[in-house]
Amino acid sequence: MRWQNQSLDADDGALPGLGRAGFVRTVRTPEFDGMTFHEVLCKSALNKMPPDSSLPFRWTINPMRGCSHACRYCFARPTHEYLDLDAGRDFDAQIVVKTNIAAVLRKELGRRSWQREAVALGTNTDPYQRAEGRYRLMPGIIRALTDSGTPFSILTKGTLLRRDLPLLTLAAREVPVRVAVSIAILDTDLHHGLESGTPSPRARLDMVGALSEAGFDVNVMVAPVIPYLTDSRSHLDELFGAIAAAGASSAVAFPMHLRGATRGWFLGWLAEAHPAMLRRYRQLYGRGAYVTPEYAAWLRERVDPLLRRHGLGGSSARIPDADPAPEPDADPQLSLFA
Repeated sequence: MRWQNQSLDADDGALPGLGRAGFVRTVRTPEFDGMTFHEVLCKSALNKMPPDSSLPFRWTINPMRGCSHACRYCFARPTHEYLDLDAGRDFDAQIVVKTNIAAVLRKELGRRSWQREAVALGTNTDPYQRAEGRYRLMPGIIRALTDSGTPFSILTKGTLLRRDLPLLTLAAREVPVRVAVSIAILDTDLHHGLESGTPSPRARLDMVGALSEAGFDVNVMVAPVIPYLTDSRSHLDELFGAIAAAGASSAVAFPMHLRGATRGWFLGWLAEAHPAMLRRYRQLYGRGAYVTPEYAAWLRERVDPLLRRHGLGGSSARIPDADPAPEPDADPQLSLFA
């Protein structure tokens, strides 16, 4: 793959974790200033969830690791530590790209043992982050799933999905295809501070409209609701109203959880942007990853009537009663999507 003014490094000994991931080369280009892509050859494309997982899907696909969306609250940040990269800036800027994933997937789906179980994309990092515009991994993945008769779902914040809308429309004629879009923030300043690499909320709302017009029942995940910043009645009412007006068929909402290294990364931002809230957050989360049951119940009582008011469903998401063991490849809250 040729990039203008690219620099290549075929030996990245400073990152031993990438060697375990099938490292091939590192690419840097002015087109993606400040970002580094580590191209790897994966041995498998399908990830099987643990047998005791609470998620309704057993299989996932993640074309990349790390995510240029740079969401401060992203639950997947700790997974970068498996590669000897940090969960902060490295997660945002050091993107691991599985360049052969479509070919590997097609081979796996062709096995006699494959039972055509539903596959979820977007469970760890976004398959439609910026790098997809260059690497174009998703068309091959979609075709492989469709040709094998495998139903699939996609969760994304990336408006690059619109590029593949004709392909997804064709796929939906052959296999069940479910699409969900994540929109949690309307405020421009808060969006810039918390998820600076994502398309604007307006652009994502427009994508919901395009998907709906194409015949998809679009679910929107208000994920996450950020305590004391996006949980006001006025914000949620405006957000659900915009989601309904865009053409979504349903929506779910749940409070932010801060697992592993994500906690420190988010609280570091909070200390700079809203230092007066630090004490309240420590009380709300304690030493765990989840909000108190009292806050969760309060939020449900606020959200449920608004969902019904805007015709987006009857109830909000439920959070676990206690912190579950970390899943290697998916967010436990995604049980609401698949």
